Amino acid sequence: MKFIDTIKNIFSIKELRDKILYTLLLVFVYRIGSYIVLPGVDPSSLADLAAKAGSGILGMVNVFAGGAFSRASIMALGIMPYISASIAVQLLSIAVPYFQKLQKEGESGRRQINQITRILTIAVTMVQGAGYLTLLNTNGIQIVEGYSPVLFTLTAMIVLTAGTLFAMWIGEKITDNGIGNGISLLIMIGIIAGLPGAFVNELSARFGASGGGLVIFIFEIVILFLIIIAAIALVQATRRVAIQYAKRNVVQGARMMQAGGNRQYLPLKVNASGVMPIIFAQAIMFLPSMIYQFVSEGSSNGFINQFSDPTSWVYNGFTFLLIVVFTYFYTAMVVNPVQIADQLKKDGGFIPGIKPGNHTAEYIDNVVSRITLPGSIFLGIVAILPAFAMMGGVNVGFAYFFGGTSLLIMVGVILDTLQQIESHLMMRHYDGLMSGSSRIKGRQGVGASI
Repeated sequence: MKFIDTIKNIFSIKELRDKILYTLLLVFVYRIGSYIVLPGVDPSSLADLAAKAGSGILGMVNVFAGGAFSRASIMALGIMPYISASIAVQLLSIAVPYFQKLQKEGESGRRQINQITRILTIAVTMVQGAGYLTLLNTNGIQIVEGYSPVLFTLTAMIVLTAGTLFAMWIGEKITDNGIGNGISLLIMIGIIAGLPGAFVNELSARFGASGGGLVIFIFEIVILFLIIIAAIALVQATRRVAIQYAKRNVVQGARMMQAGGNRQYLPLKVNASGVMPIIFAQAIMFLPSMIYQFVSEGSSNGFINQFSDPTSWVYNGFTFLLIVVFTYFYTAMVVNPVQIADQLKKDGGFIPGIKPGNHTAEYIDNVVSRITLPGSIFLGIVAILPAFAMMGGVNVGFAYFFGGTSLLIMVGVILDTLQQIESHLMMRHYDGLMSGSSRIKGRQGVGASI
C-alpha cells in the first residue's frame, strides 16, 4: 500500500506530474521515430540487415539504438554520435588550454562548450552516416523503384543527421523541462526496448530441442538478478572510504564559531567515474570493429577480426584494460586533490597528522588511487560479463543484459531518475520511494555523468 500511496503523492504534485508526463511524451515521440524507415529504402529488403545487426559488434550498436539500426530508421544512429562528440570534448578539456579556459568561465563557457559539442556531433554523424550507408549497400538493401541512388545517398545523409540532432534536442528538452538526464534516459529507453524480445527469444530457445528447459532458464534469471544487485552496489558505491579531518572554524551566517576539535569526514567514492569509463572504452572499441565490418565480407581470419567478436579474448581483454585505464583517467577529471586540499585549508580544516597544502593533496591523491583500483577492476569485470554469458549459451540479445554497458546504464539512469523524484517528494514532506538504509544515495552513474 505504501508504494501505491507514493505513486498517488507523485501525481498529486503538479510540477512533478507535468515533468513526468512531458518526459513520457518526448520518449514516445523518440520511439515512434525509431520505426520510420529512411526515405527510399524498401522495407522488405531489411531482413539481412536485421540478421547481421543481431550479432557481433553491430548487435551492441543496435541495442543502444533501440533496434533503429537494424530497421534502417531515420534515427538509426540514435544519440551515439552526440555521446562520441561529448567524449571528444571532455578529452579536449584536459589537453587543450582553450577548453580549460571555457570550463572556468561558468555558465557562458558551458554554453560555448555545448555549442561546440553540437557542431562536432554533426561532423561525427556525417562520418558515421556514410559508414552506415556503406553497410546498407553491402547488405543488399534495395532502393524503391524510381529512386535515384545519388538522391538516396544525399537525402539519407541529411535525414540521418537530422534524426540524431532531433534525438539530441529531445534529450536536452527532457533535461531542461522533464525528469532525469535526457540523453541518458534515451539510451536507457533504447536498451530496455530490446529486453522483452530478448527475454522471449531466450525462453523459446530454452524450451527447444537442446535448450535445457525451464530449470536452465530459471538459473539464468537468478544469475541475472545477482548481477543486477552487484551493479546497483557498484553504481551506488559512495562513502565507502572517508578521510577524517578536523575543522576548526565553522561559518554560520555572519558568525564565526570556534569549534576546535570538531571531527568531520571527507567522503570519497570507490567508483567516482560512474559508467563513463565503459562508454569511453566501448566508443574506442567500436572504431576498429565497425571499420572492419564495413570493409570486409566477414572473413574469420586475422587479428583485427577479433575486435568485431564480443566473445573473443582479444576484444574483452582490450576492453577490460581500457576500462581500468579510463577509470583512473576519468577519476582524475572529477576528483581534484589540489582543489580539495585548498578548500580544506580555506575552511580551516586539516587531516590529523598531515600538513595542510601540498602534503594534504598528495595524501588524498594516494587514497583516491588506491580505492580506484578495486572499483576499476569490478567495473571491468561487469563490463565483460556478457561475453561469458554468450559462451555459456545465452542468446546474444539476452546476454547483453548480463552486465556490460547496457546493465550499468539502466541501473545508473533508473537510480538517478528515482533520486530526482524522491527529492521532489522529500521537499514537500512526503515519504520517498525508499526508506531507511535503502534510501537512494546521491546522483551517481551515467545519469549524472553525461
